[in-house]
Amino acid sequence: MKIGKIEIENGVLLAPMEDVTNIAFRKLCKEFGADIVYTEFVNSDGLSRKNEKTIRKSFITEDERPVGIQIYGGNLEPMVESAKMLEEFNPDIIDINAGCWVRKVAGKGAGAGLLKDPPYLQRLVGEVVKAVKIPVTVKTRIGWDSDSILIVEVAKRLEDVGVQALTVHCRTRQQGHSGEPDWSWIEKIKKEINIPVILNGGIMEAQDGLRAFNETPADAIMVARGAIGYPWIFREIKELLNYGEMKTKLTPKERILTALKHLKYEIEIATEEKYAVIPFRKFYTGYLKGLYNSSKVRQELMQYDEYEHVEETLLRYLDFLENRKLEAQTENEAKKIER
Repeated sequence: MKIGKIEIENGVLLAPMEDVTNIAFRKLCKEFGADIVYTEFVNSDGLSRKNEKTIRKSFITEDERPVGIQIYGGNLEPMVESAKMLEEFNPDIIDINAGCWVRKVAGKGAGAGLLKDPPYLQRLVGEVVKAVKIPVTVKTRIGWDSDSILIVEVAKRLEDVGVQALTVHCRTRQQGHSGEPDWSWIEKIKKEINIPVILNGGIMEAQDGLRAFNETPADAIMVARGAIGYPWIFREIKELLNYGEMKTKLTPKERILTALKHLKYEIEIATEEKYAVIPFRKFYTGYLKGLYNSSKVRQELMQYDEYEHVEETLLRYLDFLENRKLEAQTENEAKKIER
């Protein structure tokens, strides 16, 4: 797959996700093998008004490259203006959100709302492409609902105006995150356009990533919710692709130490420690999933707003798990001797 100067084979990408893919999370996923990472959704109206919070969402670091900044909006002028502003941040890609399904976005003609008017979507994207020198890509869905699946037409229109890659979430806007994504659309799209097509939707674990490459002609895949609290999914997909198996065993120790590392990254970019620790609560389920008695630990963690207490709780829990494992091993050895 080639996007501008980026060349990647069997790429595994981190999807843009609101309130998730900030610098800290992108940095962590990069460390575990994500080939391209994307910012949270950046509101073009807010950016054109020079809203400070919106501008902060656009910040990227050299450690993340290649990195894309994703913008959304339904109005042409702010989209063009914001793309020009983002060019000064020097991302590797500017991605246009034409797939967000939530009402406050799609209902205002942005995100997946753009799928209701393919000619306008084409015009808007075309103006952004002309306004910047950085590669422009688009992330979208197969259609607004089951009666208006126009993704093949949309793909052709976008290629015609210079889009350099297309990411397709293989559900409709109506589906949101429910129901099975229809990956068969990837092959239909690939037959009609020459730019890279990236598959998104339904990749919740490593085996899904392998299956996506095996069952479709996708040039790359994009992981969204499957990475929340489980950044190892990138490493696992890569190992399945390269070796046919997951060679690196994920241990409770790696889970817990990675959670703490992630939280430290969050604190580094927060204005106050509590503004990192409190939002981080959404990640505990993923990091501790499947570990013995983790529900009680999660309940305890929910009351903290300081890193010190989180660290103390998680390290104490890790000691408990490792002692429990050691006791089980000792018991097994004793039973072998008795036999």
